[in-house]
Amino acid sequence: MSLIEVILLAIALSIDACVVSFTYGLVIDKQKRLSSLLLALFTGFFQFLMPIFGYYFANILHTYIQSFANIIVFVIFGYLGIRFIKEAFNNEEKKPKCLCLSCLFMIAVATSIDAFSAGISLLLCGNRIMIPSILIGIITFFSSLFGFWGGFFLKKFPAFYLEIAGGLILLGLGFKALFIG
Repeated sequence: MSLIEVILLAIALSIDACVVSFTYGLVIDKQKRLSSLLLALFTGFFQFLMPIFGYYFANILHTYIQSFANIIVFVIFGYLGIRFIKEAFNNEEKKPKCLCLSCLFMIAVATSIDAFSAGISLLLCGNRIMIPSILIGIITFFSSLFGFWGGFFLKKFPAFYLEIAGGLILLGLGFKALFIG
């Protein structure tokens, strides 16, 4: 993957953290700065860490799956992209209930599971892991901050479009891996 593709991947992966932070921005009125910073730190750190875990997990299995690498990347990104788009059409109201340390941890893990799969894909595409992971973490940090403050200031910004955009980016990367390599 090129640097531009890694940045697009990072943006797509950061959408979940942005949307969750946006939701918290809608409902938190006390300790806004601390809350936004904690959300951004937790989600950014886990988005940095999970691709590394995925990368080294896949590295163990690399020799067995290398011949199917493009198909696996397509399936992973295709699944994630479709899931993003499907969740955008899910009309359930998702209101956050707390922002304690255990909630921050759960939010960070839940929003970074996709990044684990991205780490596998980065290995299969022949990338090294540290620079993409750092970019993913930094972009997620700022995306989370943007989401929180966007939610706080706008209160009605449609997260629907963010999820659709993230899904389309992931689908595009999947098709590129399948047909271009």
